[in-house]
Order: sequence, then C-alpha cells, then structure tokens
Amino acid sequence: MERIEQTILANLVRDDEYTRRVLPFLKDDYFSDRSERRVFSQIESFVGKYNNLPTKEALMVGLEEMGSLTESEYKECKDTIVGIMDEEESSDPKWLLDTTEQWCKDRSIYNAILESISIIDGKSKTSKNHLPKLLQDALSVSFDVSVGHDYIEDADERYEFYHRKEAKIAFDLDFFNKITNGGIPAKTLSIVMAGTGVGKSLFMCHHAANCLSQSKNVLYITCEMAEERIAERIDANLMDITMDDLKLLPKDVYDKKIARVSNGIAGKLIVKEYPTATANVNHFRALMEELKLKKNFVPDIIFVDYLNICAAARYKNGANVNSYMYVKAIAEELRGFAVEYNVPIFSATQTNRTGFTSTDVGLEDTSESFGLPATADFMFAVIATEELDTMNQVLVKQLKNRYNDPAINRKFVVGINRSKMKLYDVGPKEQQDLVCSGQVSGDVTEVKYNEEKFSDWKI
Repeated sequence: MERIEQTILANLVRDDEYTRRVLPFLKDDYFSDRSERRVFSQIESFVGKYNNLPTKEALMVGLEEMGSLTESEYKECKDTIVGIMDEEESSDPKWLLDTTEQWCKDRSIYNAILESISIIDGKSKTSKNHLPKLLQDALSVSFDVSVGHDYIEDADERYEFYHRKEAKIAFDLDFFNKITNGGIPAKTLSIVMAGTGVGKSLFMCHHAANCLSQSKNVLYITCEMAEERIAERIDANLMDITMDDLKLLPKDVYDKKIARVSNGIAGKLIVKEYPTATANVNHFRALMEELKLKKNFVPDIIFVDYLNICAAARYKNGANVNSYMYVKAIAEELRGFAVEYNVPIFSATQTNRTGFTSTDVGLEDTSESFGLPATADFMFAVIATEELDTMNQVLVKQLKNRYNDPAINRKFVVGINRSKMKLYDVGPKEQQDLVCSGQVSGDVTEVKYNEEKFSDWKI
C-alpha cells in the first residue's frame, strides 16, 4: 500500500476537519488497490449517512455486510482497516492537505489518460470528441476550501475589494464609459437591442474594432453573416473608408492600409461563422480549445452575433419548448460560458413588432423572451428615427445596468456613419432636446473622498 493512500485513509477516520475538506473531492477510482477502494467506500458511505467519522468497529461491521467479498478479499480489507488505525498522526495539516490535493490531481490525470487510450482503441463507446473535455476536467481538479465570506473576519478583504480597480474593457464612446463606470468587466453578458437594420451588428463590429485597437484578443462568432462580411465591416471601420470604396482599392493600397492598421496592435481578431440556429455553447467551448491549441489564441472579449439565432445546449433540436424558455436558456448558457472563461460577452437581440416602430423602446419590447433581460448584466436599445437619420445619429437608451444607476444618463445620442461602420461622440448641444434623459454634467464615475462629509460620523 502506498504511503500517501494509507495516510489519506487514516486521516479520513481520525481528522474531522480534514475529512470535511477533502471528502467531496475524493473518488473511489483514485485508489488503485481494491481493498483501499472498498475501505474508502465504507468511510464515504458512513460519513454521508451519519455525518460523523467511522470507528474501527463500524468499518468492520460494514465489511461483514458486504456479502460479495471472498475470504481473501475480506482479509485484505481487514488488514487495511487495521493499518490505517495504527497510522501515525500527521503533524502538519497544511502539508497533508496540499499533498492530498496533488495526489488527487495526479490520479485524475492518470485515469483520464487510461480512459483516453481506451477511447482511441475503440474499447469505449465514448466519442473521441470527448477527449479534450476529459483531459480538461482532469487538469482542473482542485480543492475549493472556501466556505463563504465571513462578514466580521473578512472585513479587511472586503475593504480591499471596494478599493480595487477592476479590470475592464473600455469603450471609445464617452457616454458608454460613463454609464458602465469605465467599461465592461469579465464574466458578464451585455446585450444591444434594436430593430432590423438599425445597427446591432454595426455596434458590435465597431466595438470589436475598438477592442482590437486596444490590443485585445477578440473572438467574433457570427451565426448570421459570413466571416468575410464581418471582416469587411471591421476593415471599413479601422481603415476609415466607406464600404463601397473598400471594394475599389488596389491590392497595394489595401496592403498598406492593413499594415498601418496592424502597426502597434498586439491583439488578434478571429471571426468564426456557424450556420444559423445550429451552434451552442458546446460548439463555442470546442472552438476555444482549438484556438488555444492551434493558434495559442485566448480571447479577451467575445462577440456573438446574435443570441436569438444560436441554439440552446440543454434542449435538443425539435424539442417541444416555448420561445421564452429556449431564449432564456441560450442567455443563461452564454453568461455561464463568460464566467467559465473569465471574459465579457457581447451579443444582440431584436425588438418585437411594437418596439420596431416605437421611439421609446423598453424592456417589454424584447422579442421572444423576457428571460433574456433577466439574465443580462447590461442591456441597452439603439433607436433610429427619420429625424435622427437625417442627422446621422442614433438614440441609445439604457434598459438594464448592473454597473451604475440606469436613471443617470438614461438616454443619449451618438453619431453614426453607416458607410464606414463607425460610431462617434457628438457635442453637448446634440443632447439638449432629449426628454427624460437623466443626463448629468461631468464624469459621474469619478468619486473622491470628502473629509468634511465624514467628519460628523460617530465611530
């Protein structure tokens, strides 16, 4: 019997704190010896049933109740129990915890490799497409010893959190930075809502170009337009040239413009197309692993164009489910995907028929599912009218905002150049005629300590 396995089993029957920390992460197939595996199963079963550590007598009785054991197997298990009861107590709890965690990682990887070989040899019914997930799960084994935030004991950590500058990806549009307190953080889902042809894809292409200009790695997933069409829009934006003129450029001029755009940009932009209504987060997850393996590419932000024409991983094609549940499932899966890969995700949705003709779009105008705005962290509408079109502007209205008070700067206008696929800030005069805009002057994201304000506080 290996020393570490005997030490682990011994501490599982004598150290209550150790047992409660490691037992949820231990598996019986980590133990290569059959007698050790059976004894571990007895310990796990007893703790789960009685919420207490088993005694030697309890383990012996459990063995006797296992009628399937032969005489030699019973003797091996009995010797194992006697051995762990006689094991010397570990003097360093931290060493024991760290060593157990590393042992679990090693055994998990070993088992995953054996399973992979079985799949490759055709001895397992599992698909070869499962191999990356199998190895990824094995490599991600770790002990999560956190049991929550203690309000009193963790006060210092909480204070540090309040004053920590969160990493965000900024916009190149002033009002968007104001309403998001400086940009979009990781692990979030942001949604732009607009009617057909108003500018959903234009906004996402513009922001993708902005992120690339900040040397961010950008992954643009399109379920609507071809990869080349998305890249064409981003070309027009970054080269500051109209879509029509882009098609007339000689090759040498185009190459010079590409070189000028790429100069000083350390990031990459990958555009991947999927057929409409066929791709779900499992496809995106596989894409992420392929990009990391083949191109050493890890995105800083992901755009999905657009959410409603993706597929839901939890529902099979043709499943009898209403649009509310289906679109809500897609939104929840995308947000979970953002958390899993620690990236912000930007996507879009359509307005319903009422919202398409409305000049004051609200959350109630979301098409297909109200579960979408319930899931999103940040959601805004882009509204176009004939009057705004003549001024090359669109109206932006906050619908949901977890980063700031949505009543502040609720409405504002931005300039739009559809031929160049660009958005831009407009002057203060352009904002003056907005009704119920909630606009405030100055940068509302800058908050400083005011000594006089806190001088009367009784501590």
